[in-house]
Amino acid sequence: MEGRVKTAVVLAGGAGLRLRPLTKDQPKAMVRVLDKPILQWVIEWLQHHGIKHVIISVAYRKETVMDYFEDGSEFGVKISYSVHTVDGETGEGFRLAINRFVNDDVFVAMNGDELTNFDLKDMINFHRKHERIATIAVTNPRSPFGVVKVGGNGLILAFQEKPMIPSLLVSTGVYVFSRNIKDYLPEKGRIEETTFPMLAKKKLLVGYVMKENVWLTVNTIKDLKYAENILKKKVHERAWLK
Repeated sequence: MEGRVKTAVVLAGGAGLRLRPLTKDQPKAMVRVLDKPILQWVIEWLQHHGIKHVIISVAYRKETVMDYFEDGSEFGVKISYSVHTVDGETGEGFRLAINRFVNDDVFVAMNGDELTNFDLKDMINFHRKHERIATIAVTNPRSPFGVVKVGGNGLILAFQEKPMIPSLLVSTGVYVFSRNIKDYLPEKGRIEETTFPMLAKKKLLVGYVMKENVWLTVNTIKDLKYAENILKKKVHERAWLK
């Protein structure tokens, strides 16, 4: 049946050096946004869309993840843990987790530090329709700077704080994979630099453009504060998970 995907692989092994000192004793995915770790927001989103089994790929300070989530029953899912090395990056993280735990023909894969609320089932159906090996969720990025519009006479006409950039699309770090992705994963290294360019060249990769939804990535303390403000507003309006 379309959309019935039950498994997700989530990478949660990154050290998050730009978030120090918050990541001195925990991986980036365990940094709290509002009242809970980023990874908990991720798992709740996955569970909301019917994911039953979450494989968390851990490396840096892995015990903090395993002790917090345990078997996943408290969060409405079954959790398995796959250990990889920090140096192995996304390639090793995904490869080992898939080989150890994934038997599904189609499954979700993502970075554990992405905060989003788009319709995952719609993306899964998009993936099935296009019958490729991998689908990447893409969206318009937000400018990290305020944008100034200047007239011909040098006068500033308008100032917009961190607007969306409609002419560009970026990866959100959320994917849907078919199982034979494992044939394209490197022993070590970043799939963004190895697997995806290879699949694109072979026309085996498609992009799912997110609709009007939230996508937040937390790489710095400034990002964290911005994410907290957005989430606080969405949760207050009961508009986070619909």
